[in-house]
Amino acid sequence: MKKNEWLLCPICGNKTRLHIREDMVLENFPLYCPKCKQETLINIRQFNISVITEPDAQTQSR
Repeated sequence: MKKNEWLLCPICGNKTRLHIREDMVLENFPLYCPKCKQETLINIRQFNISVITEPDAQTQSR
């Protein structure tokens, strides 16, 4: 039987509405937390969760 765990918000640490399994692979997944109302991009492989930080948009100068 596969192991299941709740997916926790990387910002506030509370449960989200998702379960993850040990064989689950997600890339560039937009995770929304109903408590802190934040959305973060994450990658998941074998219960290893990494947060994707995108650089802020910069203005182009001529």
